[in-house]
Amino acid sequence: MGTAPTSPPPPTAPGRRPALPGPERRRRLLRRLVPILALALVALVAGVVVGAGHEPAERRVAERFLAAWQRADYGAMYELLDDGSRRRVSATGFAAAYRAAAETATLRGVSVGRVRAQGDTYTARVRARTARFATLRGDTSFAVTTTDDRPGVAWKHRLVFPGLRAGERLRSETRLPPRGTLQARDGRVIAEGPERTGALGALSAEVAGQVGPIPPERAPEYAARGYPADAQVGLGGLERTFETRLAGTFGGTLRAGSRVLATARARQAPAVRTSIDPKLEAAAVTALAGRYGGIAVLRPRSGEVLALAGLAYSAPQPPGSTFKIITLSGALDAGVTKLSDDFPVQTSATLSGVELQNANGEACGGSLLESFAESCNSVFAPMGAKLGATRLVAAAERFGFNRAPDLPGAPMGSIPPASEIGDDLAVGSTAIGQGKTTATPLRMAEVAGAIANRGELVGPTLLRGGRGGRRRATTPRTARVVTRAMRLVVKQGTGSAAAVTGVSVAGKTGTAELRSTVRDESTPIGEDAGASDTADTTAWFVAFAPSRRPSVVVAVMLIGQGAGGATAAPAAKTVLQAAVG
Repeated sequence: MGTAPTSPPPPTAPGRRPALPGPERRRRLLRRLVPILALALVALVAGVVVGAGHEPAERRVAERFLAAWQRADYGAMYELLDDGSRRRVSATGFAAAYRAAAETATLRGVSVGRVRAQGDTYTARVRARTARFATLRGDTSFAVTTTDDRPGVAWKHRLVFPGLRAGERLRSETRLPPRGTLQARDGRVIAEGPERTGALGALSAEVAGQVGPIPPERAPEYAARGYPADAQVGLGGLERTFETRLAGTFGGTLRAGSRVLATARARQAPAVRTSIDPKLEAAAVTALAGRYGGIAVLRPRSGEVLALAGLAYSAPQPPGSTFKIITLSGALDAGVTKLSDDFPVQTSATLSGVELQNANGEACGGSLLESFAESCNSVFAPMGAKLGATRLVAAAERFGFNRAPDLPGAPMGSIPPASEIGDDLAVGSTAIGQGKTTATPLRMAEVAGAIANRGELVGPTLLRGGRGGRRRATTPRTARVVTRAMRLVVKQGTGSAAAVTGVSVAGKTGTAELRSTVRDESTPIGEDAGASDTADTTAWFVAFAPSRRPSVVVAVMLIGQGAGGATAAPAAKTVLQAAVG
């Protein structure tokens, strides 16, 4: 077969290029269009930028004013007012008007929607989030005027809250619900109803605290929380500790002039189940026996407070030799002393030329454990001086001193800064719980509890099932040594009156002098040095039991009641027997 003849290409007209195949033609057209499209895009962007740059200055002022309101930046808002508005209201009065409206409405914040313009008037939808009345919505409208090329907001008082009308003032009426019920650990009622009575009789009054008018010094605090001026609040005890839980949810009415903007229903709080154990509370009250002092009982692992009697967490006093728990822990941690150390048997020690006597001038010393068991000032005052003020204060702070209280209204245990304590005599006096160091029974119960917890300090909680905050006070090894020393205190030392048959008790006595410890060289200082005048001393005893698996910590403070071993230790025994005996 032959090859088919090929048709010649069609003739090309004079002056014209040959036609290109379809794909090639499209590529060339695209190359020509790209620069044109790019120029168009640049022109479009430039137009947008130029358009944005020409946004009216008045609108920008309106938007900035509303944005500042969202931040509660009243100073920035005031700077955006027009001259006439700033002549009518000062910056202070302007901010006060907004704060008053926020307080009245329990305002938490505002959020502003899109700004709409109509002539020189700008309007935005505003959402006001309140604590009591949920979220309220309303329009805010204002004019922006220009004077001498300076635009500013023509401010009216109605702008302090969305939806207000001319001449209206924001006001609210508060309704309080019935106060919540306080319950003991076992569910029995401690306080309920308007009369705040309970099923525990006298024990209820002992631990519940009082309810009464707001104290004048705390009026600003309660006003900021939305309480009406005539509200009844917790003044002490559990009532104060759980005030926010017992108060419930406030109700009320928010008005703009005569118009009702919102209402909220008052709701009673659920019952508060506390950690208070009625059995141990009764034992603590019995042990206190009407004496001026306090007793605190807690669980060392959780920090749950089981009983509070008398001045259990008020009226702090010098802790006396119970503070030697901290001194010994700090000295062991710092390597200033060790378990194998022996000390001279003597009746006193001299620091900075002043004699510090042992109790009743007795001679004591020997091993570290024996010296602790006999509460030898002649050993622990020099030990504290050797440890030094800086390390002694640091040890006390690890055990919770100088720390904000965990319970409302409770004073913190305090120790002066190292720079303010003074010479070796002052440091030694501080190390045996004298000087300017003070504590409550609850604070010293925490200290003993840290030893019971192998060196971990647990803050107190009054909620059943609650757990206090935790921090390391000393090492587990140091805690074991101190526990051994505290067991010896009860077994054969100054705290033998706290012994409970069949139970291993670890404790520490303390006798703090109430008069000044600044003496001349002829006057001895120390635990029981002046115990013949029992009114001049505060008796202390702290303990935990069983010593190997502690379930309870007790701290007793009896003001003007002589020596700790003679009066406070037997009181602690009464509570320990109720808890573990």
